Amino acid sequence: MHPASVRLPLPAEAAVITRVQRAAWAVRPAMAEMLTEVDPEEMTIAWTAAILSPPLATYRLLVATDTNGQIVGFTAVGPCEDEDAEPTTGAITEFCVLPDHWGAGHEDRLMHAAVDTLRADGFERATWWVISNDDITRTLLNESGWEPDGAHQEIGDETGKHRVKMVRLHTVID
Repeated sequence: MHPASVRLPLPAEAAVITRVQRAAWAVRPAMAEMLTEVDPEEMTIAWTAAILSPPLATYRLLVATDTNGQIVGFTAVGPCEDEDAEPTTGAITEFCVLPDHWGAGHEDRLMHAAVDTLRADGFERATWWVISNDDITRTLLNESGWEPDGAHQEIGDETGKHRVKMVRLHTVID
């Protein structure tokens, strides 16, 4: 048995990251609708590229593993790319934990590792776009000191058929 942990992923684990992301999206109605529009193979190619050649050194993927060493979650972090972001603002751009592993501490461990990574890279503030009606994630973040900053957006597929309302949360991490 291994202790549950957070670490950097290996390129060969990109397919596992894709499976975790698709499983996490599948239980969120707003995101589940988009799954039909996203090819798993293309997702794996994108995650492989993110692991092997991120656009900057401050873009990182982290994976959460259970006591068997299996990947049960992941997060993507990097500089905040919002138009109103300061250079010292980082972002958590993706965060997924397998639904059958929710509540086992992986969410907290992964969130704290993401914030620690951003802080180590010199960021002083972090943002996180969350589905506006995702009460589970919003509660986790609110309890950890994240607050809405008033920004909202809507994302979706190219057809406009699938739309998801998002709210931006932020916290000071310096």
